Amino acid sequence: MGEKEKKEKSRSCGSVNLNLKYKMKILNLLTVLIVLITVNVHAQDKFEQDRKAIKSLAGFYKVNFNYAEVTAPNPEYQFSKPYRSHGNEWAEIIVDEPKRIVIQHMLAINDSTVIKHWRQDWTYEDTDIMLYTQDNSWKKTTLTPAQVKGKWTQKVYQVDDSPRYQGYGTWSHVGGHDAWQSETDSPLPRRESTVRNDYNVLNRGSRIYITKEGWMFEQDNKKVLRTPKGDQLLAVEKGYEEFTKIDPKKFEYAQKWWDTQKTYWADVREVWTDLTKASPTDFKVKTKVNDKLLYEALFALGDQSITDKWTSVQNKEKIKAALQPYLAK
Repeated sequence: MGEKEKKEKSRSCGSVNLNLKYKMKILNLLTVLIVLITVNVHAQDKFEQDRKAIKSLAGFYKVNFNYAEVTAPNPEYQFSKPYRSHGNEWAEIIVDEPKRIVIQHMLAINDSTVIKHWRQDWTYEDTDIMLYTQDNSWKKTTLTPAQVKGKWTQKVYQVDDSPRYQGYGTWSHVGGHDAWQSETDSPLPRRESTVRNDYNVLNRGSRIYITKEGWMFEQDNKKVLRTPKGDQLLAVEKGYEEFTKIDPKKFEYAQKWWDTQKTYWADVREVWTDLTKASPTDFKVKTKVNDKLLYEALFALGDQSITDKWTSVQNKEKIKAALQPYLAK
């Protein structure tokens, strides 16, 4: 082979190598791009699965409540009597935004009596949270984006829309089974708040999972006495709240009642939001003032708002004035 042929072959080989390197670079970039697209699609699919699971909590249900203390560190502890109850509950989606779903519960007592019950707000990757401390007090806390990445916060509110407890966790959909869980502190449950004074914090281990008939709210709760010296565990409680779908016709009166009240309660929620945002780090609510419970004051205002046909501006003025005595300074 002559010198000229050798140079031409060398140039040809070099060109092939450059083309190969270029193609490998393009291939690597395409691989990275495909991976990123796949991850984003999976994340979006997961997000939509989460939303679907949360929205499936709404509906018309018969609810069975079952709670029982199962263990205690003190062998002399006297276990409380197991609690069992049931009721008909309507859960209505009142806000449906991409990263925020609000579900209002109504308790239908009979064909002429309905009680606005608890509310649950679900927010996605929410860094703002109010953590219960004790004695009807909450601490406003800011979480890091890493702590809430891919997670939903369940914010539970009382019948008067004051805070109750908030916890965050990840929805899972393994094998087609939708479930979510978290752990957080809360006030005493309503069933014990007026009959127990030996503990002041309920540490809630909550699990929600969707069933064919509705959904289950399973709890592993710790009853804690919190003092400046620390936390003392009194007892561990197991709880099940089983939501089973029933005929919506049982809730016709409740739906009519809520249709007249929903504007007023939207104003209540807005006033509460403004008050919590304006408050310092700690937020405390009194449950009773001048022998009147907070929910009694707000329920009475709701009825008066309907009777007197108040505007939204009037509602908010009356609500804010009514709430002021219940906000601890």
